[in-house]
Amino acid sequence: MSIIRGSAMEFIRNFDYMSREEKTCMYLINMRPVLNSRGLFHDCTEEYRNPSEPDKNTDVFIKFRTVKNNADKVGIVTDGVYTPMKKTSYDSRFDYYTTTVHVGETQFRYYFEVVTGRATVYFNQLGAMTELNQDYDFAINPGFKTPGWVRGAVIYQIYVDRFYNGDKSNDVVDHEYNYIGEHVNRVENWDKYPATMGVREFYGGDLEGVIQKFDYLQDLGIQCIYFNPLFVSPSNHKYDIQDYDYIDPHFGKIVEDGGDVLPEGVWDNSKATKYIKRVTSLANLEASNELFAHLVDEAHKRGIKVIIDGVFNHCGSFNKWLDRERIYENSNDFEKGAYVSADSPYKDFFQFNDMGAWPYNGTYNGWWGHDTLPKLNYEGSKKLEEYILNIGRKWVSPPYNVDGWRLDVAADLGFSAEYNHEFWRKFRNAVKEANPDAVILAEHYGDPYSWLQGDQWDTIMNYDAFMEPLTWFLTGMEKHSDSFKQEKIGNPSYFFDSMRHNMSRMGDSPVRISMNELSNHDHSRFLTRTNRTVGRTDSRGPKAAEMNVNKGVFKEAVVVQMTWPGAPTIYYGDEAGVCGWTDPDNRRTYPWGHEDKELIEFHKAVINIHKSVPALIDGSYKNLFGEYNVIAYGRFKRSSQAVTIVNNNEYEKQVDIPVWECEIPDGSIMREAIISERDTFRLDDREFTVDNGKITINMPAYSSVILVNT
Repeated sequence: MSIIRGSAMEFIRNFDYMSREEKTCMYLINMRPVLNSRGLFHDCTEEYRNPSEPDKNTDVFIKFRTVKNNADKVGIVTDGVYTPMKKTSYDSRFDYYTTTVHVGETQFRYYFEVVTGRATVYFNQLGAMTELNQDYDFAINPGFKTPGWVRGAVIYQIYVDRFYNGDKSNDVVDHEYNYIGEHVNRVENWDKYPATMGVREFYGGDLEGVIQKFDYLQDLGIQCIYFNPLFVSPSNHKYDIQDYDYIDPHFGKIVEDGGDVLPEGVWDNSKATKYIKRVTSLANLEASNELFAHLVDEAHKRGIKVIIDGVFNHCGSFNKWLDRERIYENSNDFEKGAYVSADSPYKDFFQFNDMGAWPYNGTYNGWWGHDTLPKLNYEGSKKLEEYILNIGRKWVSPPYNVDGWRLDVAADLGFSAEYNHEFWRKFRNAVKEANPDAVILAEHYGDPYSWLQGDQWDTIMNYDAFMEPLTWFLTGMEKHSDSFKQEKIGNPSYFFDSMRHNMSRMGDSPVRISMNELSNHDHSRFLTRTNRTVGRTDSRGPKAAEMNVNKGVFKEAVVVQMTWPGAPTIYYGDEAGVCGWTDPDNRRTYPWGHEDKELIEFHKAVINIHKSVPALIDGSYKNLFGEYNVIAYGRFKRSSQAVTIVNNNEYEKQVDIPVWECEIPDGSIMREAIISERDTFRLDDREFTVDNGKITINMPAYSSVILVNT
């Protein structure tokens, strides 16, 4: 082993792994041990920063870890000011340095400086480095509180129309109305693949179906349901909302039916169709809201939270505010829409082009140019802004009491970055005043830093710091299955570096409650990505999405999902083996009666491990090992430690994992809580004794393991 002082090599040598002869030799020639960078540690969990989410104008306890007797001095640097830290405790392997800092009312940033001999290293969210990059300093946003219930919560995403049909009386019927140029239709065969243009297909899933499957969801182990949009809308996806005040009766309850369906060749929605009768009937709207309130109440009785989808950047052209399809025009219960009347109270809710006579026959600003998705003009209407803020309050308040909002395309809202941030500050204040424990979770791609400073969103759907790096590492596939990159498969440096960078841009509190998904309604199913095949349903056909999939790789992904910091989120049916290309094929129905029962049992087992090991809920995270197609990382806190190992190779691999970095002492017995393989999984299979800081383990092909310190 080469020993180099005063260079970057010092920061990657592991003193603990040197032989006794090497250590003795070093001391005989009057050298100090090199600085062991792998032993340096600090994060923002309660054991290293307390409180982890401090109030404004508060003292905060800070702890930093080094290998025992390995550092000459440790200090914390804030605003360019160095403050020495005091070694206040130690154990058989580590020294712990502590101090107390005072945070005021603005962001507090800090990093650490560690000196051993002639070597100085800086430590921040990137870890140890010889050249400081302060973009990655640790940060405290005083007063930023995230809902504790979300931390580690197992979430289940439900696309309602495709989950379960519990009430056939509320089903959409053939020719009930016209949507984007064609009639809608009811799908009689629950197992039919979605059509390429399947937005007009309705399978009949509804809220009553969710209620009837509560036992299944509870047995699976989920702790929260995230619903795709539920409000009145003519599409099955409902991202083109027609009325934010009511649950769609086709998802809810129809107590007053009537009217006629559109005959063949008739496209005029001004006719007295069954759709108009159903979706504008106050009796149906109120009954549907009552059913939803009942669902949330029943969920809460079972310890299950509920998050709903907020689509506030745009609405639908069917919306009563615009009424392009002229559904509400002749009703005495609704004011005229902006497309119908120049005197509409909603005229400023939209940006119209080439203003002319009404009824209007021109164009308006649509999101990404879609005229069915008119973009809402908040800057032009304080009335609109206040209305949506009231919607934010309404659904997290009695009698509905939902537990949070998922915000669709949240970074797109408004026509300027300045207003976007202004609106989300107002939205946060409105929602948190109504329900302080409600989570505000945004759909977002790219750097979320400016929204996660404690005054806007709580967290995000975690694409950049979870779904994408994991998908590349395990499958080499882009998340839509639109491309394949061989060089990214099994690349541990890309995986860990991507995770580290993107997690640092989120900040610790948002990371710990982030929505960690493998699949969802916008991307291909993860099980399909394991076939490493580029395609979509219109080019390759739906059956190809099920061909040559690798359940072993999928299980590896689930194990990572259930052991990574954040809230693991299952897209309905993933646990039952559902495949699918990207939208619309990813929105297949749940396969009731022909589920993959082995995968369901596997999910139950790994969810139970996730929920029963405290370190997996709110413990620290540290990467431990990486080589081609193999990664290992740990989660740990004082009372609990767990290590996850993944072998994505098609052959068995023996690896040595340095579990000492997770504060697991020599002599500890690590139990294999679960091991997954391509065609099976086992519980409580093997035990490993920690020797000289590490364990040696044989990993079968396409396998993953969770080891727990007993």
